[in-house]
Amino acid sequence: MTVERSMLCWQKARELILEQSSPLGTETVELSSALDRVLASNVVSSRQLPPWDNSAMDGYVVRAQDVVEGQPLPVVGTIAAGHPWKTTLPERSTLRIMTGAQIPPGADAVIMREDASEQDGLVTFRRAPRLGQHVRSAGEDVRVGSTVLSTGACLGPGELGLLSAIGKLIVAVHRRPSVAIVSTGDELVTADEHPGDGQIVNSNAHSLLALVQKSGGIGRILPIARDRKDELSHTFREAFSADVVISSGGVSVGDFDYVKEIFTALGAKEHFFRVSMKPGKPLVFSTVEQQGRKTLVFGLPGNPASSLVSFELFVYPALRRLLGHPTALAAHPIAQVRLSEPIRPDRERTHFTRALVTRSATSPFELWAKPLSNQGSGMLSSLVGMNALIEVPPGEATLPVGSELSANLLTAV
Repeated sequence: MTVERSMLCWQKARELILEQSSPLGTETVELSSALDRVLASNVVSSRQLPPWDNSAMDGYVVRAQDVVEGQPLPVVGTIAAGHPWKTTLPERSTLRIMTGAQIPPGADAVIMREDASEQDGLVTFRRAPRLGQHVRSAGEDVRVGSTVLSTGACLGPGELGLLSAIGKLIVAVHRRPSVAIVSTGDELVTADEHPGDGQIVNSNAHSLLALVQKSGGIGRILPIARDRKDELSHTFREAFSADVVISSGGVSVGDFDYVKEIFTALGAKEHFFRVSMKPGKPLVFSTVEQQGRKTLVFGLPGNPASSLVSFELFVYPALRRLLGHPTALAAHPIAQVRLSEPIRPDRERTHFTRALVTRSATSPFELWAKPLSNQGSGMLSSLVGMNALIEVPPGEATLPVGSELSANLLTAV
């Protein structure tokens, strides 16, 4: 594939990334560790659900043909859930039955307690039941041999409950990607150090680690790599053993921005450099193939906002694809929002504006976006309270209050 030398639109950049991203191999996990994992094979049930006919209501179990409005039937016992009635229901009689209890042989309907009146061991019904009323039939939910979940299904609480009900306690899922996080720069110190003159705390590593964990990956922060080629080479050589490498800093055109050069020297294939967006223009995407394994390499900008925005737009969809999600492009829901404050677009690049999106007090289906203050790419405070990225197309004129734009919703609104 020809390397793109000019700036790409962000959609094309993401497309190229996803072309290089494939679901990872499989592993088996217990249900207790399977939440949000993606199935790597179909699950076929060896059980039927329900396993036997059971009552959907608290009430009385009867033969439907025995019930005549106004004529009482004798109550010959009670069936509780987990305590089946062992014999056939006698003709022209009834049993009290609880929700979930097994329907006894001979019975074919349940009448709700609210539609019955019992006194002195006799019960009178307000109306005759239909055949099968309030009876959950064996196998009506799941039949033996049916495919209950297909490859690509994301395992949420409902899916895990279904798997446990059919006795499937171990499942095959796609492996979670290992992610190496590398921060570069002579100016960086770790969070437990007091920064001296010209130094700043390496905050990107912790933000990126949190994003990786939230995305389902297994992140690892490597030591800070200083702006020296030998040190960068050593650090990235170690990092390339992971499924994904995320670096921040050193990818622009400064005298000490060596990261892109080091990627190439270590055998990485560059797919593009620079994206026509703000923040996040200086972004490198490369791949490394060694011993039959592909590593996705993201060289993100060093500014905190640029790094985070780039992750959400490019790294997150790639991680979803590696995890086996079939809808990687729909990583974040896209919604139409209205501006609660005016926005001045960038003249040449799409601007992903950090924003807080809320629902209208008068119309819950209408979303309003408030751009957060301090939209500079180095402003950490602009990431606090953010739940969306508004896509502001290039333009000359200020967009007024009420303008409708697309937004990537990073969390539920």
